[in-house]
Amino acid sequence: MAQGYFVTGTDTGTGKTTVSCALLQAFAAQGKKVVGMKPVVAGSENGRWHDVEQLIAASNISAAREHINPYAFDPPVSPHTAAQQAGVEIDLTVIQRAYQALSRQADIVIVEGAGGFLVPLNAQQTGADLARALNLPVILVVGLRLGCLNHALLTVQAIRAAGLPLAGWVANCIDPQMQLLEENIATLEQRLDGPLLGVVPFDQEMIPRKRVRLLDVIRLG
Repeated sequence: MAQGYFVTGTDTGTGKTTVSCALLQAFAAQGKKVVGMKPVVAGSENGRWHDVEQLIAASNISAAREHINPYAFDPPVSPHTAAQQAGVEIDLTVIQRAYQALSRQADIVIVEGAGGFLVPLNAQQTGADLARALNLPVILVVGLRLGCLNHALLTVQAIRAAGLPLAGWVANCIDPQMQLLEENIATLEQRLDGPLLGVVPFDQEMIPRKRVRLLDVIRLG
């Protein structure tokens, strides 16, 4: 079976897909068979879900679309609301079966969550329940902007409360105007009980080849 990691963020829009793709490319550079998974996506443009397409492009094996992305919704809203509007209930057992199928094909499966760690998926369950159902170590993407310290520390508390290990975290520079950037990263290094895997600079035109060098996946053990 493959090694898997669950990628979550301190909020929506923190760059989980960018980091997930960088992880896939870094593991692929080590000669691993890799595949990305986006269990739930909400928000399409002209019938395309760009997060899913980017993960497929960063993978180096082919897998069934229904395994890579079991649930896809058009409105860019919370997954549980999008599912309700579509008359669907997100079922974690469906996602578990899809993950198991991917893990039989690949050495590494990178599972990108939706929104933040506690985003609702249905009437009772959240992203934390999904990560726990898959029993995966968590990689936290910290979107570096004002308020990120509190968001990061609260998210790590939620990860620990779910009984999951923090495999590592990534500092993603999403606000080019953020003040005291290095000081914030240093504070997080001091307070987060997990290795810093890398700092992703603010670069909207970043090419995939450059992403490979951003993250130190060896620190994941």
